[in-house]
Amino acid sequence: SKLVIETLGGDDAFDDDDDDDQEAIEVPLPNVSSPVLEKVIAYCKHYQEEEMTPIQTPLKSSKLEELVQQWYADFVKVPKNMLFDLVAAANFMDIKPLLDLTCLAVSIMIKGKSAGELREMFNISPEFSPEEEPQATS
Repeated sequence: SKLVIETLGGDDAFDDDDDDDQEAIEVPLPNVSSPVLEKVIAYCKHYQEEEMTPIQTPLKSSKLEELVQQWYADFVKVPKNMLFDLVAAANFMDIKPLLDLTCLAVSIMIKGKSAGELREMFNISPEFSPEEEPQATS
């Protein structure tokens, strides 16, 4: 991603000519936990070996396995909090294919859910507090 390249000092940061001279570079990643970062790194490594099939829209299926390769479908079969953290990390680090994949997984997860189920899934309180309810219905 552009962020990673800029943080590492441009395109030459990826030259492997002389690893001995390179010093450790601290990359600020606020709100990205170690487990999430490990998943992002695993994704990036795999993506270098086998690029993900671009996600076609409109979606022809609601099954991940029919939209992307099996490895990528399995990659996003994680608890919803981890999935949401991956969306945020992909967005922050500007890793578009990972953002596309994680957003696809979220969209499939929420498809067909009622408003109440979505509020529960995203931890959103009911539309009105008990104090606001009488005002809203009058």
